[in-house]
Amino acid sequence: MLTLSITDRIEKFFMSNLVQKRILLGITGGIAAYKSIELIRLLTKVGAEVQIVLTEGAKAFVTEMTLQAISGHPVRSTLLDPNAEAGMGHIELAKWADLIVIAPASADFMARYAQGMANDLLSTLCLATESPVLLAPAMNQAMWRHPATQANAKLLAERGALSIGPADGAQACGDIGPGRMSEPGDIFNAIAAHFDRCLIKQDLTGQHWVITAGPTMEAIDPVRYISNHSSGKMGYALASAAMARGATVTLISGPVQITAPAGANMIAVKSADDMLAACQQSMATPADVFIGAAAVADFKMKTANDQKMKKQSDTDEVTLTLVKNPDIIATLAEQKRAKIIIGFAAETQNVMEYAKGKLARKGLDMIIANDVSRSDIGFNQDENQVTVITKESIWSPDKAAKHELAIQLVECIHQHAVSRRH
Repeated sequence: MLTLSITDRIEKFFMSNLVQKRILLGITGGIAAYKSIELIRLLTKVGAEVQIVLTEGAKAFVTEMTLQAISGHPVRSTLLDPNAEAGMGHIELAKWADLIVIAPASADFMARYAQGMANDLLSTLCLATESPVLLAPAMNQAMWRHPATQANAKLLAERGALSIGPADGAQACGDIGPGRMSEPGDIFNAIAAHFDRCLIKQDLTGQHWVITAGPTMEAIDPVRYISNHSSGKMGYALASAAMARGATVTLISGPVQITAPAGANMIAVKSADDMLAACQQSMATPADVFIGAAAVADFKMKTANDQKMKKQSDTDEVTLTLVKNPDIIATLAEQKRAKIIIGFAAETQNVMEYAKGKLARKGLDMIIANDVSRSDIGFNQDENQVTVITKESIWSPDKAAKHELAIQLVECIHQHAVSRRH
């Protein structure tokens, strides 16, 4: 098992000043409201006390029963509720909060808040509180770009409101653009960063981390290709977690449908050959850490066709001649392109055996193994469960959301580097 000293350090990392912090979470109407459930779980896990206020619109997307079960507190939604006023009245609730977080913050709520309206419980609390208010906007990209919304956002910022996002990407309505609510892990980090002794320490400042993510695409012809189901979520989450602690991150990614974390040096590639070249160029000066989280295709066409292959009417079979792709991580390890080189082993059977073999055969410092045959973790899932293997130790953190697991893995990698220096 992982040595006790490192385990203790990892646990200590998660003991933050969020313990007993009182956070009032306001949820407004919008499909992104479901993400707030994960945000509540992250906050309560580190000891924060969370009370929830719903707008009428939010009730169409999340239920009071679910939120009460997760937070451990009754959910408030009515401004003039005699039972609630007999307990903690709305003014007392405004005074109770150390921080008010609105996630998601709809265009309607931002407009009412900007105009000083107090026609429901949440807007009244925001006007009555002397505590900071953090907004996580979420809306259609056209609504976010509208001059009225932009004016409201600017006015709220001038009055001292904090904000995170929105992110850019695909939206539930089918549009693509800015307006997606920031991920729960990013909002959690913003909340932690608000307090003086924040959860995310800046102890990786000055370090250069290179991370690969997503699949590679190996062309068969101009239309078809060989690839896999990797979504890139784990690699992107690792990039966010490393940057949150101050690292400079180069993210080398195959084709994915997610937005790169703000601040990353993003290099988009397609094939394994492209990815290797980008890695070598990015690590002309050896990086501090390299993480090979990409799912690189093992094979490529010996010769890709210049034109689209046509069906042959006289046969039901087609033969493709494949050759091995370069072993990116083994090549980088042999060339000593980073001080610490970490691989991933996505397996469907004999997971530990194959992972340990890769660790030794490729000369890696650490390998992170996961069972992608499971439908609840791995490719295209929001959660993952892994086993971290080094020459000296094995550590298996609990199943968790990928952005949460990434925070733990970055701390584990950091502690491994510290132990090597000592």
